[in-house]
Amino acid sequence: MDFRQIRMFVTVAGTRNFTRTAEILHIAQPAVSMAISRLEEELELILFNRRGRQVTLTAEGEVFLRHAERILGDVASAETEMAELKELTSGEVRIGIPPMMSSYYFPRVIRDFRVRYPHLRLSVTGEGAARIQRLIASGEIDMGVIAGSKVPEGLEYRRFLREEIVACVPALHPLAKRHSISPAEFLAEPLLLFKQGYYMRELVDDMLRDLRQQPQVVFETNLFSLVRSLVCEGMGVSTLLRMVAADEPRIVAVSFDPPLYLDLHVAWKADRYLSRANRAFVEFLMERIELYEPKE
Repeated sequence: MDFRQIRMFVTVAGTRNFTRTAEILHIAQPAVSMAISRLEEELELILFNRRGRQVTLTAEGEVFLRHAERILGDVASAETEMAELKELTSGEVRIGIPPMMSSYYFPRVIRDFRVRYPHLRLSVTGEGAARIQRLIASGEIDMGVIAGSKVPEGLEYRRFLREEIVACVPALHPLAKRHSISPAEFLAEPLLLFKQGYYMRELVDDMLRDLRQQPQVVFETNLFSLVRSLVCEGMGVSTLLRMVAADEPRIVAVSFDPPLYLDLHVAWKADRYLSRANRAFVEFLMERIELYEPKE
């Protein structure tokens, strides 16, 4: 068994056609058939059901496919890592960042990273936490910023920030004079909520489940800037990070009782090789960002 046979096997499994495989690999079709037959002889197993021009995997072939894809992935990762043993003069960092963080926290991070590594490309996708996790899983982005104390299985991560979650109320609202409020008091107000898939929405949904209150939801959006503006206009109350509410004088940030904090992590798929460019970004993030540990 050699690497060439494994590559042919995986390609045939995908195309289900020997002729199409030959075209993709730029070789003669008989060479594909012979390589697969030789592989089956070496394994003493039938890997494909052959019906005319179409082929399908046998049960044994399905099992072998998982191993073959892992082998090809490992080889690709090895080739990438060896190529990156050179200086960091090229490469791309593809990261997903929730809109609230991309506007209020990461602009300076991105600027300073660019100064240190001027030859690296940085591509930022703005999505909610749930969407970011799906993009990491599919390989559309290399890593992403996710929130919460429970990181999904299959992700490797580093925590880089803890920030307080506050209730945001208009400056003239009766609750604006309070030092803190309970979740029940917050949920009794007209609510401006983020849409499903955003951590702030998950937080409010958890409150509702715990207290079994019927909420008065007056508006939903995935735009944090719109939420903040509508709070300013007196349409309702919402939750934001303290850093987001701090620079808007028409909003008062009120702590919850007990206080709520949001842990932010940079995460990537645990079973995938993280390129040197991506590792450089993670290391840069960890070395320059002071990890806040508020008193709870």
